[in-house]
Amino acid sequence: MSAHAGVRPTAGFLLAHPAHFVALGLGTGLAPLAPGTVGTLLAIPLYAALSRWLSPIGILALIPALYALGVWACGRTGRDLGVADHPGMNWDEIVAYLLVLVFAPAGIAWQIAAFVLFRAFDVVKPPPIRHFDRSLKGGLGVMLDDLLAAGYTLLVLALAKTALA
Repeated sequence: MSAHAGVRPTAGFLLAHPAHFVALGLGTGLAPLAPGTVGTLLAIPLYAALSRWLSPIGILALIPALYALGVWACGRTGRDLGVADHPGMNWDEIVAYLLVLVFAPAGIAWQIAAFVLFRAFDVVKPPPIRHFDRSLKGGLGVMLDDLLAAGYTLLVLALAKTALA
């Protein structure tokens, strides 16, 4: 980790404000190792639960509201932590990976590929993801880089599916 390595949100911080609870991925952001990966994993059962009540189109329609909630929650939580994009804030991974799950092909191999690709794009931040990650601050900056990583993931999955067809 970088300069924010010493800042560790606690369970008390998580519960001190609704924005903290959301931004810290419903608690998954408190994971001591790889909170972004833990948040991404949370999106899988969350997607399964949402799928019981909503069609993929319904989930897709819900994502902009979840994204807007994240812009607010991550902006507030970053200010409260004193770290604009703290690694514990993983609502961005959750929402972006929900988007991936809406479009990813069915099957365990595709799901594993989607997970690995998404995490790789989120960590490596190829252009223009890195540019936006560095230049946009606040909640919008936190949320946007993961949305772009989701786009890259879906593009690679679509190309792979087309190549295998």
